[in-house]
Amino acid sequence: MVRQSKLELLVRRTDEQGFDLRKIPSVVAYLRHKPQRLPDAQCELAQLASRGDGRVTYVLKNRATDRYLLLAEPERFLWERMDGRTSLQELATAYVLHYGAFDFDLIPALIAKLRQADLLTLRPASRLREVLARHRRNPAARAIEATLRTLERVTLSSQRIHAPFERIYRWGGRLLFTPFCLALGVLLAGLGSVSAFRLWPLASEIATPLGRHPILSLLVVKLVLFVTLAIHQILHGLACVHYGRRVREYGFTLLHGFVPTFFVDVTDIFMASRRARVVTALSGPLMHLYLGGFYLWAATQMPPGLLQSFTAAAGVLQLQALFVSLYPFCFLEMDGYHILVDLMGVPTLKQDSWQFVRGELFRRLLDRWRLTRQEAMWVGYFVLSLVSVIAFVVLNLWGFVHAGGRR
Repeated sequence: MVRQSKLELLVRRTDEQGFDLRKIPSVVAYLRHKPQRLPDAQCELAQLASRGDGRVTYVLKNRATDRYLLLAEPERFLWERMDGRTSLQELATAYVLHYGAFDFDLIPALIAKLRQADLLTLRPASRLREVLARHRRNPAARAIEATLRTLERVTLSSQRIHAPFERIYRWGGRLLFTPFCLALGVLLAGLGSVSAFRLWPLASEIATPLGRHPILSLLVVKLVLFVTLAIHQILHGLACVHYGRRVREYGFTLLHGFVPTFFVDVTDIFMASRRARVVTALSGPLMHLYLGGFYLWAATQMPPGLLQSFTAAAGVLQLQALFVSLYPFCFLEMDGYHILVDLMGVPTLKQDSWQFVRGELFRRLLDRWRLTRQEAMWVGYFVLSLVSVIAFVVLNLWGFVHAGGRR
């Protein structure tokens, strides 16, 4: 039985003439929405005196409606970080890094309380959605936004998934986390590296059969990659089971309304050690490395032809998927980025970097102020990400031109 866990969120309309009540899948909410509290001028936060048990309590007031909310210290921690730039997933990460534990019902319950007091608005995570929201009076923009919102509901997921993951783990999935499997993966990666050097001088000859069947080639190679993306998420779930934690949900959705993708909710891994979180994040990307190495090696064992071309192209796409998912400096919040912020203890690194570079860096340079250590870290992340993205685009363009010029 497929069942979706829903969050009911009150979203302020762009014209500020009311609210829309939206029901969205819980995992999709983590990916797409960024809660934004009211400005300080419209609300007030006061600390109550201790009752003798050491607990700190706060009262939050909506000045426009004279509504009051009682907040515990963890709720105040989350409230102050609801700045419109931090996603729900990042809020949960920041909470775990600060308190060392996490209550899965805390954020939805807090959102419900803030909704009742008209203290919360939500911003879409996608910049495209933000642009459409700002131009909602335009009929074309409204139509596109409505279409994307409809596509966002195309989500098939199940929360009764932990038992199947446990069975897969018992029936052989546990072998993926043994030294033997690690050694086999290193061997495949090595074979793939050697094979890549052997195939590169023959790139134009290998690409020629794909050019003769462009539509078929594109469909088959993309289908293979799509299947491996599903396996990528399954490996995250198996790693979660390996460390004794629970897989909460697995399914398929259209990210931002048009990017088909699979997802798995392994939030329970936050209850394990940092090592467990890092291994869980690494488990999916390493599959692309091993498969990419295998495909490239297999291509060297085949005679020239369409099958060899398919296999080599699949290997290249696997390596690109490895880069995108594991490399942290590319402005994408993929597995590598989450590993980086977990190790650094900075869950909102990308957002803070963008905000500082766009709003403060130029003024600091003109005033010749020295950057603090944290500000230098923000600038370093931004520069490395910008250079990496440019280099990746240039490298792919050069490879395309080089392969085409040798035909």
